[in-house]
Amino acid sequence: MPRLTEDEIRTLRARLNPDEDRIAFGEGTEPPHSHPLNVEKRDGEFQCRVCGNGLFKSGTKYDSGSGWPSFYEALDPAAVETKMDFKLFAPRKEIHCANCGAHLGHVFDDGPQPTGQRFCVNGTVLDFKPAGGDN
Repeated sequence: MPRLTEDEIRTLRARLNPDEDRIAFGEGTEPPHSHPLNVEKRDGEFQCRVCGNGLFKSGTKYDSGSGWPSFYEALDPAAVETKMDFKLFAPRKEIHCANCGAHLGHVFDDGPQPTGQRFCVNGTVLDFKPAGGDN
């Protein structure tokens, strides 16, 4: 359950373009290999595009070959929440920003060690903050 109020979330959503809103709050998905953050390799932090909540450190990002930014661990376990998604043929575990409730993507148990997890995230709902403030 999001930590922000419905009014706070509504205000944040007003800043999103239609595609960002469709993915974040309509639980949509961007096409694979379509977002520049999929190939981002600089040191820094990936944050929720909606509310700025820190989600993933660049050191946990890896090339999963899926076409979406992939991470093996959240910045903090409390930064993301999960729920089961039954929209496709097999159930999947959906991930959401714990602060605002934005849909991020899915987490799978086929990632690298040390966690064995693959957080497969839509780049559209991420912002990247380079370490040291570099752009």
